[in-house]
Amino acid sequence: MSLFDWPIFGEREFAGVGNYTRLLTDTPDFWPALRNSVVFTVLYVPLNLVVSLGLALLLGPRMRGRAIFRVLFFIPVVTPMVANALVWKLVLQPQGLLNGLTTEWFGVTMPNFLVDENWAMLSIVVMSVWAGMGYNMLVLTAALEQLPSTVIEAARIDGAGGFMMLRKVVLPLISPALFFAAVMTIIGSLQVFAQPQLLTGGGPGTSTLPLVMFIYETGFQFQDLGLAAAAAWLLFVLIIGVTAGQFRAQKRWVHYEH
Repeated sequence: MSLFDWPIFGEREFAGVGNYTRLLTDTPDFWPALRNSVVFTVLYVPLNLVVSLGLALLLGPRMRGRAIFRVLFFIPVVTPMVANALVWKLVLQPQGLLNGLTTEWFGVTMPNFLVDENWAMLSIVVMSVWAGMGYNMLVLTAALEQLPSTVIEAARIDGAGGFMMLRKVVLPLISPALFFAAVMTIIGSLQVFAQPQLLTGGGPGTSTLPLVMFIYETGFQFQDLGLAAAAAWLLFVLIIGVTAGQFRAQKRWVHYEH
C-alpha cells in the first residue's frame, strides 16, 4: 500500500517510493510527530519504570494490606483509556479539581495544562504513567518475590545496606524482569495514541501530535492511505531497530543466572 497513491475512494496508482520521498521532504507534520513520539518515550519510559519499581519495593512482604494496594494501583491498567482520560481532563482543566484546590488553599492559579505547549506533553506523560504503572509493578513484584532468600541474607551478613543491596544484589537479580518491562514499555510508548488524542487532540498546534495519530489522521481524515502506510512502515522500522538495540545491549546488564 505504501508504494501506491491509494485514496479511500477512487483508483489507486503505483507511486514507487514517492510516498516515502513526500513523507520525508514535503509533509511538514511528520517530523514534529516523530519528535513528539520520541520525546514522549524518553520521558515516559524511565518515569514509568522508576515508579513501578518503587511501588514494587514498597509493597513488599512487610507491607500490611499490600494486596489491596496492588489492586488499587492496577485498576487504571484495566480501566478503559477513555475513562482514564476523562478523569484527568476533569482534574487538569482550568475549572478542574487541581486548579480549584490550589486556588482555594494557596491562592495560586495553575496553568491551563492541556493547552499550554510547556505543559501539555508533561500532562500526557504523567497521565500515562498513572494509567500504566500497575502492569510493570506486578511484573517487578513477581520478580522480587522470586529472589533467593539465601543470597539476600548473605548480602546482609556482608554488611550491604539498603542502597547497596538494591544496586548490587536486587537489581542484577531482577534484571530479566526489568529488561522485559523496558522492552514492552518502549514499544508501547512509541505507539502512543489514545492519551494525546483524548486529552489534547494533538495540540496545541502539533506539540503533542504523536506519530500514530499522524498516521491515523493522514489515512482517514485526509484520505491518503498510501502516505499513511509509508509512515506506518517507518514507525515499524523504528520499533524494530530500537528493540534490536535493546536485545543487543542486554548482554551488558541483564543476568539470567542467579
